[in-house]
Amino acid sequence: MTQEDLAERCGLFRTYMSRIETGQANPTLTMIHALADSLGVPVQALFGAEVPAARAPSPKARAKPSRGRVSR
Repeated sequence: MTQEDLAERCGLFRTYMSRIETGQANPTLTMIHALADSLGVPVQALFGAEVPAARAPSPKARAKPSRGRVSR
């Protein structure tokens, strides 16, 4: 998956995605959830944490958060 593909899936600009990747921008919690959902991984995996397979949420289990709002 390219940076552009991931940015499109998350509803972000590719340039912003690049800035996140290089540490020049900090994503919001909403964007972190959108990134994890788009990649099909739990949020913890984005931070290098190991998540047991039985506890890992399904990418389809959570509704996609709207931009700028966190839905729990």
